[in-house]
Amino acid sequence: MRLFAAVLPPEGVMRELATEVAELKKLPGADGLRWTGRPGWPRGGAANWHLTLAFYGEVDDDLVPDLSARLERAAHRTASFRLALRGGGQFGHGRALWTGAEGDLETLRLLADRSEAAARKAGVPMGEHRRYKAHLTVARSRWAVDVRPYVAALDSFTSRTWTVDELVLVRSNLPKSGVAGEQPRYEAVARWPLGGAG
Repeated sequence: MRLFAAVLPPEGVMRELATEVAELKKLPGADGLRWTGRPGWPRGGAANWHLTLAFYGEVDDDLVPDLSARLERAAHRTASFRLALRGGGQFGHGRALWTGAEGDLETLRLLADRSEAAARKAGVPMGEHRRYKAHLTVARSRWAVDVRPYVAALDSFTSRTWTVDELVLVRSNLPKSGVAGEQPRYEAVARWPLGGAG
């Protein structure tokens, strides 16, 4: 199954982001982007918007129990921490538009590193290690797009601060219908409280 580890912002933060994205969609050229939010959020899916910690790709079913055990240990060893969504940026010359994060980014990076290490130790092929960049993707494009107006609009965005108190293993179900604009469906398959949470 196709899996990744993530932090899921709470519903109130998602609503704030949804309000911001609704304003972005009013900018010229917005219909040329594939927006990641799903109609009816947050009821549209438990893990639609997320901060990916480590992307695992296709994971053999027999590796999932060991991966899960190692992620549980990583969560237990990591204290809960404060975070907010903040600002914006792009990857790949406008192929991905995102909002970033502020707060205890050091602990967020530590949790990301531990999530990656858990996969490597469980035998999940991870490829080359890259320094973690906290981001939540709000739109994508198949080709290079000038997203500077969107990044500028996101510059003043800051969500409320929340306490990150769990690590979530998420399954990504890729679109199969062939309908243009269909988004992947995400489902939380496991959740572990962080060491400082409850």
